[in-house]
This record gives sequence, structure tokens and C-alpha cells, in this order.
Amino acid sequence: MQTIISPVSLLAQDNFLDQWQDASWDDYLTYSDTPTEERIKLYYYEHKLLIEMGKEGINHSSICDLFTILIFIWFNQKETQVFSSYGRCLLEKKKEVAAAPDLVLYLGENYPQWQVGERRYLDLNKWGRPNLVGEISDTTLATDLDEKKHLYASLKIPEYWVIDVLAKRVFCFQLQENNKYQESDFSLVLKDLPISLLNESLARLERESNGTVAGWFSSQISQLKEN
Repeated sequence: MQTIISPVSLLAQDNFLDQWQDASWDDYLTYSDTPTEERIKLYYYEHKLLIEMGKEGINHSSICDLFTILIFIWFNQKETQVFSSYGRCLLEKKKEVAAAPDLVLYLGENYPQWQVGERRYLDLNKWGRPNLVGEISDTTLATDLDEKKHLYASLKIPEYWVIDVLAKRVFCFQLQENNKYQESDFSLVLKDLPISLLNESLARLERESNGTVAGWFSSQISQLKEN
């Protein structure tokens, strides 16, 4: 199969972006290995390729940074747990699946570490799957709740969050024995974290900075710790 579109002309093809296109793994590698002036996010699943522009707006950036901070606060206050965050890093399962989730969380001592000479991505065959991934859904909600949900289930990632920017809601999906996600009101990876607390954090972000919201979240976690 020939490359579906030259990476050089990618940014000029608006109708190509944000749509799943038939593609081979070699097509995917063409984009992942070719530098572009604009940052792009790549997804490959079931012989289809999705290219998203990585240049997001203020809401996306603010919420993405907020949730990274909230995860740090949770583990800092609630649990003694080694964790590593790799948000927006490209994940690959060679010749099968690729994705660039906004949130990537590994628990435990066996966390990915880059070595000189290696490609700059997370090799899932080498490091295993993350414990949690998440997508900040500003303009991508439909595919985040559909194709990407199936993609992450195929990788057997235990927990998947979709943060709906417009509705100010977090969908927390947990992988079941049938290898399908089921929505839950509590996180298992962040043990018993109420998703309602994340929803309230999103709501407060309308009138407060993400730093102020993080401080409020910290106080709420302190109360949970005492109970």
C-alpha cells in the first residue's frame, strides 16, 4: 500500500485531519518518523490511521496540566506508590497499534526509561501496558468514546479516562474480563478516587485557575485521608 498522503503536504489537507483513514503500518511509520513544523498526534488501529493536530487550545492545555497535577496530589497524599507520568508520549505495539493519549500513567518500579539510540516512544512490547491512559476531549469526543476506546481495550489497559471539556465530565472506564470497558464512579488505579471529585474540579475551572483548583482538590483529598 502506498503512503496515503505526503507528510510534507499534511497541513494543507484539512479534510484529511481528524478522520480515520485506511492505512498500513508503513504509512503510520512515515508520519511518526518524518519531522513536521506542527506537532501531530498519531493513532493506528485495525489498519486505519488517525492524525490529530497536537496544537490544542487553552482549555485543552489547562485541563491536561490540571489532571497531571491531580494525579500527583493523589499519590502524594493518599498512597505510597511509585508512579510515572508520560502524557502525550507515543505508544506503540509494533505493527499492530499506536496511540498518543494525553495522560499516560505507569505504577510500580518497572517504568519506561529511554536509552540513548532508541526511538523516542514507549515500546509496549518492551515496557508493558500503562495502568491508565486518558484523553482530553475538546474536539475529539466522538472518536475518544468509540474507536480509541476499542483501541485501548485491545491493548488491555486497565483504566481509560475521557475528559469531556464542554460537558465538564469525566468518563472513567475499567476493563472487564470480557475485554470490554465498563463505566465506573470510582477509579481503581487511583484506589477509590471518586470521579465526582474530578467532575467538581472541572466545574471549578470555569471560575478559578488550574493551580487554585489543584489546591482545592488537595484539601478534599486530605479530608478523604482523615475519614
